[in-house]
Parts: sequence; structure tokens; C-alpha cells
Amino acid sequence: MGNSPVSHHNYQLLKLNNTNAPPDDVTELSIPKTYYGRASPGGSMKRSRLKFSRYYPLLRRQLRQRTRRQILLASSVGLSLLLISITIFALIDRKNPRGLTNWVVLLPQQIMGRRDPRDTTVLKLASQSPEERVAQLEAIATRPKSLNRGRARYLLAVDAIAGQQGTEALRWLDKLEWEYPVLAGQIVLKRAQAYQLTGDKAQAQQAWQELLQRYGNQPVAAEALYAFKSDDSPYRKPKKESIAPKYASTISTSEQPWLAKIQQMYDFSAEEPKYWERALKNYPSHPRIIELIQQDLKDQPNQPELMLLLARYTFDQPGVTLVLDKLVSNYGESVDDKNRAIIQPKDWEAIALAYWKDRKYAQASAAYGNANPTPKHTYLGARGLQYAQKPRAAKLAYKKMVEEFPDAKETALAYLQLAALEPPIDKIPYFDQVIDHFPDRAAEALLAKAKTLEQLKSPNAAEQAYQLLIDNYSNSDAAADYRWQIAQEAAQNGDILTAWHNVQPILKDNPHSLIARRAGFWSGKWATQLGRKQEAEAAFKQVITNHIQSYYAWRSAVQLGWDVGDFSTLRQSSLTVNWPTVRPELPVGSAALKELYQLGQDQDAWSLWQGEFQTRLKPTVPQQFTDGLFRLAMGEYLKGISLVETLEDRETSQEQEQYQKIRKKPAYWQALYPFPYIEVIETESKKRNINPLLVISLIRQESRFEPNITSVAGAMGLMQMLPSTAAWVGQSINFNDYKLDNPNDNIKLGTWFLAHSHRVYEDNSAFAIASYNAGQGNVGKWLKGNEPIDLDEFVETIPFGETRNYVKQVLGNYWNYLRLYNPEFSQQLVDFLAQE
Repeated sequence: MGNSPVSHHNYQLLKLNNTNAPPDDVTELSIPKTYYGRASPGGSMKRSRLKFSRYYPLLRRQLRQRTRRQILLASSVGLSLLLISITIFALIDRKNPRGLTNWVVLLPQQIMGRRDPRDTTVLKLASQSPEERVAQLEAIATRPKSLNRGRARYLLAVDAIAGQQGTEALRWLDKLEWEYPVLAGQIVLKRAQAYQLTGDKAQAQQAWQELLQRYGNQPVAAEALYAFKSDDSPYRKPKKESIAPKYASTISTSEQPWLAKIQQMYDFSAEEPKYWERALKNYPSHPRIIELIQQDLKDQPNQPELMLLLARYTFDQPGVTLVLDKLVSNYGESVDDKNRAIIQPKDWEAIALAYWKDRKYAQASAAYGNANPTPKHTYLGARGLQYAQKPRAAKLAYKKMVEEFPDAKETALAYLQLAALEPPIDKIPYFDQVIDHFPDRAAEALLAKAKTLEQLKSPNAAEQAYQLLIDNYSNSDAAADYRWQIAQEAAQNGDILTAWHNVQPILKDNPHSLIARRAGFWSGKWATQLGRKQEAEAAFKQVITNHIQSYYAWRSAVQLGWDVGDFSTLRQSSLTVNWPTVRPELPVGSAALKELYQLGQDQDAWSLWQGEFQTRLKPTVPQQFTDGLFRLAMGEYLKGISLVETLEDRETSQEQEQYQKIRKKPAYWQALYPFPYIEVIETESKKRNINPLLVISLIRQESRFEPNITSVAGAMGLMQMLPSTAAWVGQSINFNDYKLDNPNDNIKLGTWFLAHSHRVYEDNSAFAIASYNAGQGNVGKWLKGNEPIDLDEFVETIPFGETRNYVKQVLGNYWNYLRLYNPEFSQQLVDFLAQE
């Protein structure tokens, strides 16, 4: 047929049925090769397509009919093969028709039921207890097929498993993967767990097998692998065993050898290397795989490849450095059969980070010395020696770095650290190196140089350095710090006008610096004292606009007359609070992961996330945020809040853009200011007639919601109660059977004590919070009798830096909980920012 898309035989038939058919040469040349294959040169495509479609409609119609017949025939053959396959599998495994669903392509979700992701009916029930939500879930589960019905059935099954009701769970799980495919793998997992509860070992094993075979490329399959391979597995066999004998009575393999071949496909053993190799390739970071690795290392310790996996994926877990000690000592200088180092440079980086997090800084420094020789690794190696109290070795390492990487940005930090290790007389040359060669750090070095010159009794040289800082680096944080220092000195001397003038350049040149929030508020306070009401109002509004999350934004709102509570009214403020009931959608992760998270299935979602999250050494901004959300969900509030807070420290422009995008979402702020234990907080606050937002704000600062945390002073639990104080409070309220690591008990005692502190200071929250941290005796000394006092000045001049920062942090927390969760004020703030 050559290159013609229409065979000669078919074309002759077309000619017989079409008296208007053109001559052979015209038709052969008229059909464009692009219609079926490559385009013909010379622009003939448009011309031939026009001729083909416009002048020969009958030919086109006949070809179209022929194509339809071919499609119909192909569809019929495909459907027939599908039905035959289903029949064969049914013959092979008559007892497991459910397994057939995994061989059939799931129908589009539209066919299975209307699905609107904006419908959060079930998601709102995710935070409730099983007893609270069961009636509503059952009502939804009996409705027509929909996304909500699938969600309701899944939650009912999960709740039944949690209640040890395996049979009930199986009822809700029956064929659920058909209508809820996003969690198909999880549904099989739950089915296996439900069968285990019923004691049906055979069906449970079959479900585990299905999970491992059908969903083997998904991290959820790690659960099945663990079920078969863990030391305490009831399914573990010493050698491979075929499941074929179960069906010997139904299949005659001698008469039907083709069925025997199919039967061989079903021979199964979790001990087959392919399952383990697939897990190590696709989801080595899954906690179940990590457990199996640790199990294998106990049996056979000399497996460096498994030790390296622990280094990569468990560097932040307690005890991992014990394994790394063996890895480094036994294989630190070893090579494989191809003469390659067993521990590669990228692995040394993970090892260094693990030692660093465990505060083994000397080992971390040595590990960074074996990582890729980058400026960052070299700097961290020297810094590790400095933290390890080895100043001489640290200085040598810093000096070596500045020689090897003279232009790297980390070299400026090395010079500054060298200056920190030297006496004042020897610091100046290092500051000059930074000033001359690193403009991004020059202002910081100039400020440090000026202060050092003051120490050396060289006021003229110091003044020159300060002036150079102001003239050449006016918009730097260092210049802002210096100007604030001058303003404070003027205010302390009673020269309010000079103080006010000195902060104006900060607000103009450094409006987003950390010191600008403080300088802006005091600019407004001083302007008010000077009678400059318009300037004062502008300053307060600027603080709220540019530093909305700060303590000074709250103080500015108070000065503007907003109803946000003041030092003397916070305790008894009665506010409406709306705590979110639906979790946000995760920014990264699989569809199953996002679904589990929103359903509140924290343990399953956490395991899945760990299996998916394999770039832990260098996470992206969305990945770090997601990891923070999961830490919060798992009750690791200290770590979770830290992960979210440190997003702002990302350095590249792309990372900052991603951070700013996340920062605009409510989920970011809700992660920074979560509300665990809110039920008991509200209950105990109501008993003590104290604002629950004040209580949760204090808990966030005291313990970051970690119930088992203990301070160096011995304070324990959520509200950091000293045992002696707790005993006194317990005796006062006749509550002596308590445990300070119990959240309910700790909040009960701490809330009473916070209310007591308010009573002592006539409901003044500034004094009460300071007393909670520093003690009543110290606060009594600071108050200087009955002299009138400006409360803002009191907070700024608290002699203890820890207490001064503590009071600001607690009240700043209060402000953020108020603006996030009080609907009236949230709307007021939105309207204000829109106008500004």
C-alpha cells in the first residue's frame, strides 16, 4: 500500500459506491500523511485536507462508519477478555471475590457518586470522639453513594477497630474501596486489622497479602511487610509455602495446565527478596521499614547499608547516634569491592546532623570534615569545635576556612566567630576583613567594631565607626539597633523629643526590622506625650500593619482604643471564640495522605507521611511546613511550632516566595498558635473566672504544650508548676491526688495559681504574669511601693531579661489567639488592613 492510508482494495470498494469518486492519482495525493502519520512537506497538508473534507463527503462518511465499527469490535473483544479473566480469577479464588476489585479499573469518581471536595460535613466530625459522632456518621453512611458516605463508612470502621469490634468494622469496610478509591490501600489495611480482631487468621493473612501484592508500590504496603516479617508475626514461616493446596480440590492441574500456570502466580511468601527490595527502593523511610531495619541489625549487626538508611531517615530520633558510632568506627574508612567508600559524602552530612542534634558537637565536626567540602560544611565543622569547648581547634578550623573559601558568604561568619574567640585588642582586624570584603555583613561588623572600640577606651574611633554605619548602611538592622540605643538613652534622660526624632529614621529606612516594632510603638507613645496625635496614630497603625503578630501590635491596638483588653482587664475579658473544626488541606503529599490528615487519622497519616517524605536533609518549604503540621497532629508541639517558625529563615528568593505564600494562609498562623487541651482549659478557666486565652497563651510560652517537659529549676508539665508550689495549691483547693505530668491535673493547679496571682495584684495581668515567672518577692521589689507607674515602661524595665521577654511573649500570644479565633476582632482587623 505504500504510504497511502487507504488500501487499494478498500479504495476500489469506495469507488464502486461513489460515482463521484476522483481518479486514483487525485485520491492518493489528496489524503495528507499527517492524518495518520508524518506531515508531508511543502505545505500540502492544508490543501489536501481541504480537498478531502469539502468535496468528498460520502467518502469521509464511509471512513467514519468504518472506524466506528472497528472501535466497537475492539471494545467487544476487550470486554470479553475482561469477563473471561474475572471468571478465571473467580475459579481460582472463590473465597476472595473482593480481591477482584483490584484487577478491575475503578470507574471515574463521577460515576460512583457525586463528589464535592468543598463539602466538609464529615470532616467537621473528624475531631469528635467516636461516641459523639457515631449517630451522624451512621446516618450519612446509609445515604446514596458520595464522597461523604465513603468517609463516614471509613471512620465508622476505624472507630469500630479502635473499640475492638472487628465484625462491625468489616461490615463498614465491605467493598468500600469501590466507592472510596482514594483510600483503597488503607481500606485493605483496616480490613486486615479487623480480621485479626475477629481471630480469623486465614482471612487476615489474605488481606495482608492483598495489601502487599496489589499496593506494593505504595508506602502503606510497609504495614503488610511488617505484619509478615516482624519477629512477633503470627504469619512468619521458615520457608516459602504455596497457597495452591487450598484449591487442589477445585482445580485439576493435570487436565488444565494453563490453570496451573495461573495458580503459580498466586504462590506467595513475604520472604521473597523482591518485596524487601521494593520497600527499600520506594519507601525506606516508612517507620515500619525502619523497625524492620533495626530488627535486622540486631540479628546481623554488620550491615552498613542498613545503618546508612538509619542515618538518612532517623537522624533526629533519640538513640540513633549509638548506631552511628558503630557505623563510623567500623566503616568510616572502609571501601566496597569497587574501591568506593562505603560511607559517601552525602551520608557523612546526615551523620553530622544526627550528632549535632544529639549535641555531640565534636563528632559532628569530624563528620562534616568527611562530607562534601563546601563552605557551609567547613564552617559547621569549625562551629562544632567551638561548641565542643575546643577554642584552639576551632580557631585553626576557621582560619583554614577563610584561606580555602575567601569569597564565600560563610567566610564572613567565620571572621565574626574568630573575633568572638579573641580578646578585644585582637578583634578589630577580623571586623575590618568583614567590612572590606562582605558588604552584606559589613553593618553588623561595624556595630561590633564600634562597641569594641568603646571597650578599648577609644571614643573618637568608636564615634567614627558609628557614623560610618549610619552614613553607609542606613537601612541595615545594625543601624536600626544603634539608633534605638540612642533613642532609649535620650528617653531615660527625659529628652522625649530627641528620642522621638531618633526613631523616625528606623520607621522610614527599616520598617520591617525586628527593632521597628518596638521603636514604632514607642514613637507613638512619645508622640502622644508631645501632643502629636496624628503622628502617634500613624505610628501605631504602622506597627499593626507591619508587625501584626507582635506584642507591640497589641499595645498599639490598645493605644488606638480598640476593644482588645488591657493589662487591667485581660483576666475577665469575655470573648466569643471559634476554634476551627476542619483541618486545612496539606500543601504536599499524596491524595491518600491529604485525605487521612483531614479525617484526623493521625497515626496512619503520620506513618504514610514518613514513608513519602524522603528529602529530610534538605526539605522544601512546603515539605517543612507539612512536617510541622504532622508534628503538631502527633502531639510534638515543641518540634512542630519550631519547624513552622523557622520557615522565615529560608535564604533563597524562591524559598522566601514560597514562605510568603504559606504565611498568607490561616493554616500557617493556626499552626503557630494551636489549641490542644482546649476543653479542659476552658473548663478550668471558667471555674477560676479567668480568660481562657490568657491561660492557653501562658501554656504556649511555658511548655509549648509538652506535658512531660521539666525545666532546669524542676518546674513540671504544661503550666510548669514547681512541686512545692503545686503542693501548696493542692492543699489550698483540697486536691492532693495529682500528677504534674497529667495535663488535666497540671491545668487545674496552674489555672488556680494564675488566678491567685491576679488576685494578689488586683487583676493586673502585667504584674501577675511577671510574678508567675519570677515570683512575688521580685515583683514586689520592682513595683517600688505605691508609686504610679506606666505599665509599658514597667514591662520594658523588668530587671530580669528572661522575665521581661516572658511577659511580652505571653501577652503577644494572647494577642495572636485573639486575632485568629475571635470572629468579631478578626473581621475588624481584616477591614483595617484593607483600608491601610
